[in-house]
Parts: sequence; C-alpha cells; structure tokens
Amino acid sequence: PQAPSTRNDIRDCSADPPYLPPTATNTTARLAMLRDILRTHGVHAYIVPSTDAHMSEYISERDARLGWLTGFTGSAGTAVVTQDKAALWTDSRYWTQAERELDCNWELQRTTSIESIGTWILKAVPAEGNVSLDPFLFSIDTWNSYNRALHGSSRTLLPLETNLVDQAWGDQRPPPSSSEIYSLPAEFTGSSWQEKVAGIRQRMEQHVRRPTAVLLSGLEETAWLFNLRGDDIPYNPVFYSYTLLTDTTISLFVEQSRLSVQARQSLRSGCPGPLCVELQEYGQVSAHLRHYAQGNVTVWLGTEYTTYGLYAIIPQEKLLEESYSPVMMAKAVKNAHEQEMLRAAHVRDAVAVIQYLLWLENTVPQGRVDEFSGAQRIDAFRWAQEHSRGPSFESISASG
Repeated sequence: PQAPSTRNDIRDCSADPPYLPPTATNTTARLAMLRDILRTHGVHAYIVPSTDAHMSEYISERDARLGWLTGFTGSAGTAVVTQDKAALWTDSRYWTQAERELDCNWELQRTTSIESIGTWILKAVPAEGNVSLDPFLFSIDTWNSYNRALHGSSRTLLPLETNLVDQAWGDQRPPPSSSEIYSLPAEFTGSSWQEKVAGIRQRMEQHVRRPTAVLLSGLEETAWLFNLRGDDIPYNPVFYSYTLLTDTTISLFVEQSRLSVQARQSLRSGCPGPLCVELQEYGQVSAHLRHYAQGNVTVWLGTEYTTYGLYAIIPQEKLLEESYSPVMMAKAVKNAHEQEMLRAAHVRDAVAVIQYLLWLENTVPQGRVDEFSGAQRIDAFRWAQEHSRGPSFESISASG
C-alpha cells in the first residue's frame, strides 16, 4: 500500500519552516498594529466577535472584523488577542476551514464555550489585567457570561466604545453602504406602516408595565415596521438603522441621504403629529437614548437583538426586558395578504427550480456542468422571475 499522502491544503505549524497553504492569510502586520493600539489603551486582552451592532446572523464586509484580523471567513467564531498570543474559537463546521485560512500566529480552539475562552484569558492575562471589548458588538447575555467567567479573578472587563480592530484596519476598511433605501409597495405588505405603528402602541398600552417606548435594534424590525428595504448585507433586504418608538413620537436613526424620495415622503406624511417619523443620523442613537432615559420613562426592548452597549445606557429600573420586542412578535404573525404573497413567491421559485432540474438533466450527461456553474444557472433562473431581488443565500451545492 502507498504511504498516506500528507494533506497540503491545511497549515502545519510544527514543520520547520511551518507550512502554510495558499489559502492562509498573513496576519503578522495586522496583529502588530492591533497590539500597539492595545498598549496605548492599557489593554492586556481584546475580544473580537463575529457579529455586528445589530446581532445580525449575516454581516456586511464592513463588519467582518474577525475575518480581516484572522483571515478566517467562517460565519461564527471569536478571537482573543494578547501581547504575545492570539487564539480563535469556532465550532466543528469550521475546523478544517480554519486550518486552511489561519497562519501560525493563531491557536485554533475547537470549542465555542465562553467558559473555555474565559479559562484561556485567565492563563494569558496577568492578575490586575484589563480584558477589553466593544460593548456594541456583544449581546446582553454574552456580556454577562464574560462577566461571570472573569468574576473574582482580579481581571477587569473593560468596555471600550472605540473599536480597536477598526483603528487597526484604518482606511482599508470597506466603506458603509451608500445604496438606496426604498419603500416596499403596498401590494406586498398588507398593512401600512402607520397601521403597524398603531398596533405596537396598542400593545404598549395593554402591557401591565405601560412602557413609554420600544427600542428596535434588529435590522429586520425597523425594515418591517416602516415597510422599507435595503441591501446593506448580502442576501438580506435590510439597512443599518435603529428605531425608538414612543407613545407620542417616532425616531428613525438611519443615513438620511440614502432614503428614496418616495420613502422620505411616506415617513414624513404625518408631520407634525404622533405619526411623524423624525429622521436622525444613525450614529446618534446612543446620545438620543441617554437623553430620553433621563425622563420618567420605561423602555421595552428585546434582549436577543439589543447589544450590551445600548442596554447599559438605560437605568435598570426603567427597562422592560423580553426575549423579543413586540415588533418581532407582530412580524412573526403574517397577515392574510402576506401569506398570499409568500405562496406566490414559492410558486415562482418552484418554476425556477424545475427549469434548473430540467437544465441539469440535459447538461450533466454531457459533462459540462460543475457545482459553481450550476449555482450561477439557478441564480439566473431565479433572477428571471417577476419581482425577484436575488437569492436569500449563496447556493449550497453537493455532489455524488
């Protein structure tokens, strides 16, 4: 029998010199830059998640901080960088991919538990050391888990509102999206945004705590509430935004210049009055919330999509916390018109899939199709269908 061949598509850091496949990213300069910044801030360890400020499942290139820093492009992971160590935690879906993409600056930790990250940090960071992170990239639960993992260890969990990876990334970081935010035509929604706002305010009145405001952080929450769409994140029809809906006012935090004329007119049609949407710049949400929380108020939020950074602004006694905001709950229940639209979309998609299967039957026996050209073809069939805005995720092909 032949000797088993050594795999050359994954790194081998024990070889001399270490072997790196062509898919690995050289992160030496990036880490050196980040470590300089850590020293400036007096930080001993910095935690970098794979999320964005809205706890989105998918993120834009601009928010792919973990990918830029490590070279690892999987959708889930956490990195920790100290002055002399760097480690990446990810789950079993991505172990092989990580071995292909990481260089030898990185230790791969084959787990995702915060306990294991905490244990590693306690070994790597001296007593009295600072462990830092961007509080606007961590959920409330995740923040609390890190707090518990470091509690009583004489290490301090230090929130820093300046993102240190962004500083290191500098002007190489992709710019924010500038594409248009547009109104979804009434024929698709089944209810106007004014009706949706009235429904949410009714829920506020009926709640035993009588909240005075609802804070929306999830991108699909604001998109649904105002019947607006964008394309800031590939395959997801959303745009960067926050909403603070009070019993008498509506504040939408968004890059105003990107709203289509029609979208702007729709939002401003009820001005002045309780159905007037006041447009605020996206970056103003923290300052606005801080000011609002000084009053005699109760803010209702969904903990699943709210970051610790925003949560910490509101005094505990003025918070009404539930896993999901009332908007997320309302959005989950489709009205009759939305149900009809869903079925119609599935019929159109079925036509595209049947066209694709027929094309495969004719093309595969000729040996002229692979997974990539197949994915391009089904995308083309889908794009050709009426009302298509593209696929909802990149095609996942299998063979054999």
